[in-house]
Amino acid sequence: MARRVVVTGSASGIGGAVASTLQQQGDTVIGVDRATADVCADLATESGRREAVAEVWRQCDGVLDALVACAGMADPDPATVAVNYFGVVELATALRPALAAAQAPRVGVVASISGTQPFDADVVSSCLAGQEHDARRHAASAVTAGNGHRLYPSSKVALTRWVRRTCVAPGWADAGIALNAVAPGVVLTPMTEPLLRDETMRAAAENAVPMPLHGMASPSAISRPLCWLVSSETTHITGQVLYVDGGAEVTLRGECAG
Repeated sequence: MARRVVVTGSASGIGGAVASTLQQQGDTVIGVDRATADVCADLATESGRREAVAEVWRQCDGVLDALVACAGMADPDPATVAVNYFGVVELATALRPALAAAQAPRVGVVASISGTQPFDADVVSSCLAGQEHDARRHAASAVTAGNGHRLYPSSKVALTRWVRRTCVAPGWADAGIALNAVAPGVVLTPMTEPLLRDETMRAAAENAVPMPLHGMASPSAISRPLCWLVSSETTHITGQVLYVDGGAEVTLRGECAG
């Protein structure tokens, strides 16, 4: 029987590659994106998340084998925090009962190598406290102070901490739900294309995220390990952050990190 898998950000980039890989494996994919998807919703808003959950629930008939959360943005805008953190956490939490009803439920989320970079502690704390209004307020203050570039790593730091905290919380591991993340380095997607088109910015990205193994990654290079993490084969893996970054994390933090 085909598994039912929700993929957010399914219209392009990593999410598009994940959706394609899963479909090739015979899974039934329910794509979620702002447009060109089975479920069209804006995950930056509370109402959009509610609409997405309701429609996913209808389409999966209350039983969901896996959720792969790929939707994200990297703009110096409070919406980045809303999509990257609350858009993932609220969907996963709301769909947890449908996951628990499946035989081998899995959740995979997209973190980032940027989680090793400086971040805004107030944004992270507000995210983990579930206070979206405060998180957005702190994010707006960061933008005003010229630190908008810290919002993306802040959202990913908060997300990985949520994964670590939640994976063994009641209703998750004890319900058989595995919860893991992949942390890509620089990926060649529509989100990064405008940045990398500029030679100066590309050089800066290569300096900030050195990837000695094969360099910058294609979306498929990330989708394959992400699809593996949400497969039924991974029976005892949970709470892990798998760096799919061409060696960037090791290069930046050395042999003793982790």
